[in-house]
Amino acid sequence: MSNINLLYYLLAGGLLGLITLKTGIPAAPLAGALLGASILSISGKVEVANWPTGTRTLLEVGIGTVIGTSLTRESLSELQLLWKPAILITFTLVITGLAIGLWTSRLMGVDIITTILGAAPGGISGMSLVGSEYGVGAAVATLHAVRLITVLLILPLVVKSLSLIGIIKS
Repeated sequence: MSNINLLYYLLAGGLLGLITLKTGIPAAPLAGALLGASILSISGKVEVANWPTGTRTLLEVGIGTVIGTSLTRESLSELQLLWKPAILITFTLVITGLAIGLWTSRLMGVDIITTILGAAPGGISGMSLVGSEYGVGAAVATLHAVRLITVLLILPLVVKSLSLIGIIKS
């Protein structure tokens, strides 16, 4: 029965992922698939699917490959110019993420691993995989989904507004 449940989850995630693809929002298929599978899971109408052994490893390899293929010779050339901002931004985001994660855990009484990984400067897929290693993958995915969807909706509007008033030249 778990194979049919897995199929239901794949269909729910795939369907909403394809629907959100039409929105033009960056990473919409990823967020849509996450939302589709989550809605099905939350509904309680279908038992949680058990993924076949090795599937997670294959997915991690696939995600790593997708990310790795985005690093090109051009991006390496850009890194020669951008290494200082890259170090500053990375260091600042990691320290800020740790501080916010620790503070949120203490302030709201949420599991510290969940808040640290949820505040980490990574994407849904990577941080959810790390979170699943600690048994908090779904919670971390939820925090990152909220962050990602919010950022994808708000930042393009901010950039467009700054461009309209002349602060950013396009």
